[in-house]
Amino acid sequence: MSHIKLGKYNQLEVVKEVDFGVYLNGDEDGEILLPKRYVPEGTKPGDILNVFIYLDMEERLVATTLQPYVQVGEFACLQVAWVNQFGAFLDWGLMKDLFVPFREQKMKMQKGKRYVVHVHLDEESYRIVASAKVEHYLSTEKPEFQPGQEVNVMVWQRTDLGYKVIVENQFSGMLFHNEVFQPLEAGMHLSAFVKQVRPDGKIDLELQKAGARKVDDFSEVLLQYIKDNDGFTPLNDKADAEVIYQTFGVSKKTFKKAVGDLYKKRLVVLEEGGIRLV
Repeated sequence: MSHIKLGKYNQLEVVKEVDFGVYLNGDEDGEILLPKRYVPEGTKPGDILNVFIYLDMEERLVATTLQPYVQVGEFACLQVAWVNQFGAFLDWGLMKDLFVPFREQKMKMQKGKRYVVHVHLDEESYRIVASAKVEHYLSTEKPEFQPGQEVNVMVWQRTDLGYKVIVENQFSGMLFHNEVFQPLEAGMHLSAFVKQVRPDGKIDLELQKAGARKVDDFSEVLLQYIKDNDGFTPLNDKADAEVIYQTFGVSKKTFKKAVGDLYKKRLVVLEEGGIRLV
């Protein structure tokens, strides 16, 4: 069994220098070339380098210090660099583009367009490939998340209900339209909060913390904002929801609750033209 993790980062020792780069110790996989253009200055035999391993045009293992946009086992939104009779090739930040066979495309991929894909090793050819059939690579296990838990999500696709997202690079989740107060696009990475894990294992999410904690947290943010702006903000509960979101990243409902909270604590006064610090 090879200890080299293909399509991932590996810590490998430099064993010898040659005119065109250095060779790294790949144990049973033999010596792996790191071409000269990627060799950090001052590198010498015995040094340990953190390198990404993939296959060159001749299907040989090769190392790079470039950072690809995605590793094997991950999802990403990538742009199509070119298309031929075998499939599409995506720009993933390396010299050799990432192959998506036709059978792994949901619709025929077009040059210049971006698609959410999963990157994995093809079992037959042992090549690194991508698939747009994302749902095949999401976990079917029920996640252990708790309501209110913060998670990382990547926007996958828009639906009538809201936005399908990939949660923690593993699970399927949904942000409903009424929970979204900002424009979202496929490939965007966000922090979200778990509302509930449904019996089918799918996760309902929101972009803000639920309930009172959210208002308490935002009350402090709003108070600090007013202090930082000479004790006054022209934004009040009549302000446009979009303006409130662009300024603070919260819904108008959360904003109004926080204003009420500060007013009750007699920290601010409400004026015709805005909110002033007491």
